[in-house]
Amino acid sequence: MGTTMTATQYFKGRLAALARMANFIAGIALLGTAAAEIWQVFARYVLNHSPGWTEPVALFLLNTAMSLGAAAAVRSWSHFGFFILVHQASAPLRRALEVFACGVVALVGLALAVWGAQLLLDGIGIALAGVRLPQSAVFAPMALGGALMALFALERIVTPGANPTMEH
Repeated sequence: MGTTMTATQYFKGRLAALARMANFIAGIALLGTAAAEIWQVFARYVLNHSPGWTEPVALFLLNTAMSLGAAAAVRSWSHFGFFILVHQASAPLRRALEVFACGVVALVGLALAVWGAQLLLDGIGIALAGVRLPQSAVFAPMALGGALMALFALERIVTPGANPTMEH
């Protein structure tokens, strides 16, 4: 006997997997940032030969960790917010405040996605010193993270039961 999955359940499952992947990549990027910085210090002060690739790589990885981690936090409802007011509000006002907050997050995510993509495209033909990446590669994670933030915030608007504050 199998159970039939609704389209909403399927969609939510895919978004959960996407958020887990974003969180995993953010964690790996954070570890990579630390490794690049450790190598920079070691190479500079022990080997007396400072590599040119560590700074741009660390910047790219840090931007990846920040952007994808922020997007995953939006989905898990653990991002920065003023939740005390929401918890104390009546159910209809609580829902209105949550929709407003999610709308703001979606707009900010959309702005990050659009402007990040524009910045990425503007510098795609310029080589980054020390690495074989375009100068604007650091904006790719910002564009992707912004798009994910907007998507996860819209999910929160469409499926109110997914908000932990709605369960009280």
